[in-house]
Amino acid sequence: MAALAWLLIPLFAAIGAAIWATWAARNRTAGDVTELAGYARFREAMERSDSGSDAA
Repeated sequence: MAALAWLLIPLFAAIGAAIWATWAARNRTAGDVTELAGYARFREAMERSDSGSDAA
């Protein structure tokens, strides 16, 4: 029984590694489009010179 346990440990580690590798290599380009659009809106807002509040 102990030999079976020692054989199952690497098997579970290999399965876990395969799941992690699949998750790490997933296609994440869909989120990039919305993030870049948000960044473009942020830059446009920061480039506006008139914010409506004068300190003077």
